[in-house]
Amino acid sequence: MIIINFIRGFFMAVADSVPGVSGGTIAFIMGFYDDFINSLDRIVSKTVKLKEKKSAFIFLGKLGFGWIFGMGISVLILSALFEKEIYRISSLFLGLILFSIPLIIHEEKKSLRGKYSNLIFTLSGIVLVSLITYFNPVRSSDAVSLNLTYGIFIFVAGMIAISAMVLPGISGSTILVIFGLYATIITAIKDFMSLELQSLPTLILFGLGVLTGVITIIPLLKYLLANHRSKMIYLILGLMLGSLYAIVMGPRTVHVPGTETYYQVMEFKSFSGLFFFIGGMIIFGLDEMKKQIDKRQTKEIPLR
Repeated sequence: MIIINFIRGFFMAVADSVPGVSGGTIAFIMGFYDDFINSLDRIVSKTVKLKEKKSAFIFLGKLGFGWIFGMGISVLILSALFEKEIYRISSLFLGLILFSIPLIIHEEKKSLRGKYSNLIFTLSGIVLVSLITYFNPVRSSDAVSLNLTYGIFIFVAGMIAISAMVLPGISGSTILVIFGLYATIITAIKDFMSLELQSLPTLILFGLGVLTGVITIIPLLKYLLANHRSKMIYLILGLMLGSLYAIVMGPRTVHVPGTETYYQVMEFKSFSGLFFFIGGMIIFGLDEMKKQIDKRQTKEIPLR
């Protein structure tokens, strides 16, 4: 089981590293989502026995080793692609996110149907992301030159990114794209893996934001999803639609290797239809796998 859980964690990390796909989706497809969620619940629960907490820690630890390894591999690949294929990767991300939107609408149709006044939350999400993107203070080189504004921005992004653990249809990577920090965090992790510690303050601030988010943001979002689900889903759709603009503008935060300049925003001539299509096929492929697993599990439930 050590190797199996290592492999599970590896594929979760690969999914977590790209916008539009979440590790939770992979956990569901590979058949261990319930074990994963239950283990997290056991660790934070005050009523669970110590033996059960220990078992949960061991299970998550095995997943964690695989996740760290998978994230490391993904970061090395993605950081290299950012340097050479920023527009193709951005086109892939557009496909991953855009094709996810109709699937979320279908999945949450009960929450959305007949509550069209909540479209104001979708509009609010689009406007919010657009403003964050337009006034984004971050460039990829900022990872080695911290200032107060940048530090607060990184911390808040970490708080919100971890919220993707409980938000349906949106991943932590998508949140980083919205904040214009995706390439920056990937680069910072790659530098740290190469024992270049100039980006360490960025990672520490981001990590502190994540820990703060676990304590404060996630419980709040769980409450909002339980009591105001329709409004939250409409807001999530707005955030995802707005993130398309963030992706188009994203290259301007990435430093062109060997120069003092940054990439230009993505235009139609730099857009790759092939990679956009590949992103869509990945999403539909994962959704089809999920449907097949749902169907199989339904058949296995005995009739009463």
